[in-house]
Amino acid sequence: MAKQKKTFNPRRYMEMAIEIMNQSIQEPREDKVSPNVGALLIKPNGDIETAYRGELRHGDHAEFTLLERKNRSVPLDDSILFATLEPCAPGARNHPKLGCAERIVNARIKKVWIGIEDPDPSVDRKGIKYLIDNGIEVELFDADLQVEIREANKQFILEAEERAKHAKSEPMDTVLSEKERAEPKSHLDDLSKFNLESFIEKAKLDVKFDTPKFNRVFTQLGLLEFENKKYVPTGLGLLLFGERPQLVYPNALIRATYKTKGRGEDIETVEGPLIIQADKIQSWYEARIGKQIDRSKSERQIIYDYPLVVFREAIINAIVHRDYDLEGAPIYFEINDEAIIIKSPGEPVKPLKLEQIKQFSAPSLSRNPKIMYVFDQMKLVEQRGLGFQTIKELPEKFGLPLPLVSYEEPYMVFTFPRSGEALKSVSGNDRLNELNLEELKGYDFIRLNQKTTRKEYETHFGFAKKSAERHLTHMTELGLIERKGAGPGTYYELIAT
Repeated sequence: MAKQKKTFNPRRYMEMAIEIMNQSIQEPREDKVSPNVGALLIKPNGDIETAYRGELRHGDHAEFTLLERKNRSVPLDDSILFATLEPCAPGARNHPKLGCAERIVNARIKKVWIGIEDPDPSVDRKGIKYLIDNGIEVELFDADLQVEIREANKQFILEAEERAKHAKSEPMDTVLSEKERAEPKSHLDDLSKFNLESFIEKAKLDVKFDTPKFNRVFTQLGLLEFENKKYVPTGLGLLLFGERPQLVYPNALIRATYKTKGRGEDIETVEGPLIIQADKIQSWYEARIGKQIDRSKSERQIIYDYPLVVFREAIINAIVHRDYDLEGAPIYFEINDEAIIIKSPGEPVKPLKLEQIKQFSAPSLSRNPKIMYVFDQMKLVEQRGLGFQTIKELPEKFGLPLPLVSYEEPYMVFTFPRSGEALKSVSGNDRLNELNLEELKGYDFIRLNQKTTRKEYETHFGFAKKSAERHLTHMTELGLIERKGAGPGTYYELIAT
């Protein structure tokens, strides 16, 4: 068996788990594709053992093979596990089979690194929650490796999302939010037939509103629940498709403010079901943000002072991923002369960390998988798993600074400076005032990559060697970055703020 190196490098084991994943054996059946899953176990003595889906028997989960078939009689206390797919949650397998998350807890594993969430929205993140609730530390694979895992499981993910549309099992006991439960103050008549039919059409659901099949399918999706001999909306169903969900959840809305010198304030409250809030706030945004007409091409284009595609990604992220269990906390959205500010209720969802979000390196993970699923089916969000891709392109594609990210209880706050000069005034960091615009762009480059060599910096911007050295030295003297290493190994690393 291989031995664990003294310096623990999780990236190395993530990549090894993916290599193992690629050996997965498909089940001999034609009705569905099974997932490619790899698992890697690091024991306290440094021994490493691996397993992949179907390795010893068709259909056996990688974690089951690793824990039960290869190590049934071996104490695994304090081991570390890497698994490319979220371990199945309690209740996900037919009784009396245990879910893999339960087996991990029973084995007393101390930490688990997980590749991607379960693509079934009724199970998504529940295995992760079970592990965390039982005292196991959880981390996620790096975002770029998540993309690799999704690509290897493309057909499985498509089929899993499709299976979610067909009622076939009872809802699971584990819930991620109280809004997954039946809302006692609601009735089917509170739902918008128009919006439901729009979702049914776009999601290609073979159902008609208010029929037995509709009730079964929407119960499976977690949007209805059978209670007291009748079907009623869950909190999520009401939020997504209610005529006026704010009558029950008064803060499930967006409070928008437009402030500019000489024109006072323009205030708007955006209500209605979640699936139309994004379009409502976008229309409000388009009517107020500055714009010009580009007639240089055959078809004229509207160029907004701040790119619409970035705003839309940011506001939809706020709608989809906010914490709807927080009372008295709407989304706040503000446009002013210097910045666009979005405040979304809820701290980072475990196991994501604030630093990962600040660095735009956070792996893909949804707080509200069922809301995400509906938005995805309605083509309201971009491809899942891309994370902050559009936002990360701000400096290169649009010549604009990266946003500033902070947590001001109970809000995640994203501040998008509208120019390099605006960054200086909204950042609250006086040291940035000492940088010229070229150096500000260089600082954003280091913020995005966390570290750089002089050669990488020079090549990226096409600077002369002396100019690159001058920028990096200046930022080092200001305490924005730190010089590390020596000789050819010298590099510059961002100092966390």
